[in-house]
Amino acid sequence: MTDTPARGIARFAAALRYEDIPAAVRKRARLHILDAFGVGLAANAYPFAEKAVAGLRALGGDGDCTVLGRRERLPVRDAALANGILMHGLDFDDTHLASIVHATVACLPCAFSLAEALDRHGSELLTAYVAGMEVAIRLGAAVKGGFHHAGFHATGIVSHFSAAVVAGKLLELSEDQLVSAQGIAASAAAGLQVFLEEGAWTKRFHPGWGAVGGITAAYLARSGFIGPSRPYEGKFGLFAAHLQEHAATVNVARLTAGLGRQWELCDTAIKPYPVCHFIHGAADAAIALQAELPSLQSIERIRVLLPAPTLPIVAEPAADKRRPQTDYAAKFSAAFVIATCLVHGRFGLAELLPEALRDPVVLGLCERTDCASDPDTAFPTYFSGGVELQLSDGRRLRRHVRVNSGAGERALTVDEASQKFAATAGMVLSPDHARKARDAILSIDQRRVRDSAECLKIA
Repeated sequence: MTDTPARGIARFAAALRYEDIPAAVRKRARLHILDAFGVGLAANAYPFAEKAVAGLRALGGDGDCTVLGRRERLPVRDAALANGILMHGLDFDDTHLASIVHATVACLPCAFSLAEALDRHGSELLTAYVAGMEVAIRLGAAVKGGFHHAGFHATGIVSHFSAAVVAGKLLELSEDQLVSAQGIAASAAAGLQVFLEEGAWTKRFHPGWGAVGGITAAYLARSGFIGPSRPYEGKFGLFAAHLQEHAATVNVARLTAGLGRQWELCDTAIKPYPVCHFIHGAADAAIALQAELPSLQSIERIRVLLPAPTLPIVAEPAADKRRPQTDYAAKFSAAFVIATCLVHGRFGLAELLPEALRDPVVLGLCERTDCASDPDTAFPTYFSGGVELQLSDGRRLRRHVRVNSGAGERALTVDEASQKFAATAGMVLSPDHARKARDAILSIDQRRVRDSAECLKIA
């Protein structure tokens, strides 16, 4: 049992020190933390935030932990859940493309709330966050999209394990205790994709619930509660139970390959558009084509090329995708996103407002849109995509994007990420407050977490 994946992960997490993390990785980590906090702040402009926080406050009452951009303070687990809902609620948070996991939101809600509750230093928060990121990414990559194929939201699953590692690191658990924490987390990990049928809100809830599960698992393990030592690959473990017929394709070695030497965090992509990441390459292509259009009326048909495994999520059923009824359904509609990009040459949060969902020009283009498998995709390394337009004069316009914006060599720079933060945080904070918050986050590992938290809430 000494060489199980859970043991390898525990050994890595227990030994990791802030000084062991390369400077480039620490720099990138701060950028992803900045992005997640900005998206979490922006979420307060939407109805789901108020309803979520109200429900949690009714359940657990007031506490001492920060809720992003709000006056309420909640107990640590409720704060982690609330912050997870806020960070993920707009589907504007980062994604590790190869693992198909929203990596930061699988780690940061737990790291931020628990580090604040424990009055830890920001360097400890960042170290725990980085450890969790490496676990979340490897777990997603090991299953090769299997969670999605089996009907699960991958981030909802992996967040329980990454949060258990994050919480365990902040609680200074031993190697054996970290093994148990992962084993305990395995009995709570879930997150169904049924929200896709109607644009329901449950996806927003998944990573925050993983933070609750991870914190719970770590505290139980610290008290001596015993979890199974083979939660991933055991006979009735995560892979067998959740993946069923897809379990045979899992690369178990991927869970620990290169831990502490190869830093997967740096390959995580920050989103330029607040929609499902699977659509980003096609959105890039549509925005590029918009400048070439003689007129919107000249478009007879639109063909969107997407990675084949993503079609059930963003293209089917076609009739529903052409007429999304909610902003959340629109985020997962390739037809709506591409039509909007062709009309406006952009896609931001404003393109998800109620009036945007009723735009007759956009909806007219949606009716002329079909989606198909992209033969030139680089998925899952990148979320490639293309758009082909049939025009009334007989011409065909085509644009294909192999590396979607925000990924690989097109990763957002510090300035670009700061501009995104100014736009997202600026939805609820004054410009001066947003600037102070940005500066505090980009140096979060240089001060105590409670000091940084002061810039992320309102009086």
